[in-house]
Amino acid sequence: MAEEFTTINPANGDVLDRYPLMSDSDVSKTIESCHSAYIDWKGRSHKQRAEIISSIGDHLRENKAELAELMTAEMGKLLTQSEQEIDLCVAICNWTADNGPLELKSEELELSDGKRGIIHFSPIGIVYGIQPWNFPAYQVVRYAIANLMAGNGVLLKHAANVTGSAKMLLEIFEGAGLPGNLFSVLIIDHKQSAMVIEHELVRGVTLTGSLAAGSAVAEQAGKVLKKTVMELGSNDAYLVLADADLDRAIKACVQGRVYNNGETCIAAKRFIVVDSIYDEFRDGFLDAMQKLKIGDPMNNDSDIGPMAREGLREDLHEQVTASVTKGAQVICGGEMPNGPGFYYPATILENVEPGQPAYDDELFGPVASLIRAKDQDDAVRIANDSKYGLGGGILSKDVEKAIELATECFDTGMVFINGFGLATPEMPFGGVKNSGYGREHGGFGMKEFVNAKAVTVYDR
Repeated sequence: MAEEFTTINPANGDVLDRYPLMSDSDVSKTIESCHSAYIDWKGRSHKQRAEIISSIGDHLRENKAELAELMTAEMGKLLTQSEQEIDLCVAICNWTADNGPLELKSEELELSDGKRGIIHFSPIGIVYGIQPWNFPAYQVVRYAIANLMAGNGVLLKHAANVTGSAKMLLEIFEGAGLPGNLFSVLIIDHKQSAMVIEHELVRGVTLTGSLAAGSAVAEQAGKVLKKTVMELGSNDAYLVLADADLDRAIKACVQGRVYNNGETCIAAKRFIVVDSIYDEFRDGFLDAMQKLKIGDPMNNDSDIGPMAREGLREDLHEQVTASVTKGAQVICGGEMPNGPGFYYPATILENVEPGQPAYDDELFGPVASLIRAKDQDDAVRIANDSKYGLGGGILSKDVEKAIELATECFDTGMVFINGFGLATPEMPFGGVKNSGYGREHGGFGMKEFVNAKAVTVYDR
C-alpha cells in the first residue's frame, strides 16, 4: 500500500504537496466521530441547519481567490472557470438554505376511514461520498450540502490529485460554524474505501466517476445493503438540426466540448449534424476549434489548460488513435504536444462510426466526435444509440419542437436546448442507463438519503 499521495501541477509537472495516508485505526475513529457529530446534528431544526449552510456559502465566497488558485494548480482548469465553479457552489448553498426547510418539511395527508398520515423526512446517518477531481469544489458541495441540510453526517474520499482542495473545503466548512467531525475528509486508498462502505455506521454511498468505478462501488455497497447514488460518465450527443442558428450552435458546441478542458461528465462529446447543414456546420466548428489557444490555465488568454494527469492524456490519445485505426479521420489536433505539462490540443474526429471509441465510449478531454445524420429522426436514433444517458443538447430555432424531442425522445437524464449547460441548483442532476441512477440538486438531492417515514394516526 502506498504511504502517501503526491499532488502534481499538470501545467508543468512540478510537485505541489504530499499527504500521508490515514491508518485503518484513524479511519475507524473518524467514522465514529462523524457519527457522534451526526447524533447531535440530526436534532437541530431545519432553520438551524440552513443558517450554517448559508454561512458556508459566505465562507466559500470569502475564500474564493485562494481556493480557485489551488484548484487550478491541482487539476489544471482555467482559473476563471475555477472561480465560476465556486460561484456555483455558493449558489447551491444559498438555494439549499432558502429552500431546504420547505423541501424537508413533514407532509400531512388525509387518509381513508378518518386516519391521518404524516410523512416525515428523517436523516439516516453517515453518507460516504467518493468524488472525482474534475470539479474539486462543486463535486463535494453538490452532495455534502444536500445531505447536511437533510441532517446527515458526511464523509469525503476525494480524488488523490485534489487532496489539497479537499482539506481546504474542510477548513471552510468548519470555519463557517459546521460542527467538528460532521464533515470529514478521508485520505485513503481503494482498499480502505471498501472498509468504509462496509462499516456499520455508514448508511449511504454516493459516487461520481467512471462506469468501472461505479460498478465496483455499487457492488460493494449492494453486498451490505447500503443505499447508493451513482453519477457516472457519458458520451453526450448534441443534435444540430436543419433550422439551427449556426453561429449560436457552433458557439455552444465549442464551449460544450472544451469547457473544463473537456474533462466534464456532462460535456458535449458527440456532435450529430443533419445532412442538409453538415458541411456548413463542420467548416464553422473546425474554424472555431482551431482558433482556441492552449496554455497556462492561470493566464486569462488561455482557452484550454492541461489535462489533469499524464495518464489521462495518454488514455485519451490512445482512444483517438484507436478511432483513427478503425476509420475515423482527424481534421484538427490529434497530436501529442511536446514540452512540459499534460496538454492536449482541441481535436475533431470525422467519419465517426459504431465500433470506434469516439462513438461508443467517453472521451474525457477536448476531442469532438462529428457525426453526419440523414435527418432529424436519424439524429435522434444516433443520439440514443449509446450505453450512456446522462445529458445531451438540441440546437433548433423551433423551441417547441426541441422541447418535444427532449421530453419524449431523448433517453437521458438531462437535455439542454440551444445552449451548453452544466448544473443548476434547482434542477435534478443525474442520468440513466450506464450513466448511473439517483439524482442530485434541488429537493431531489436532499431526499436521496433520508428515511421517508410513514406515520399513520388513528384518531378514532
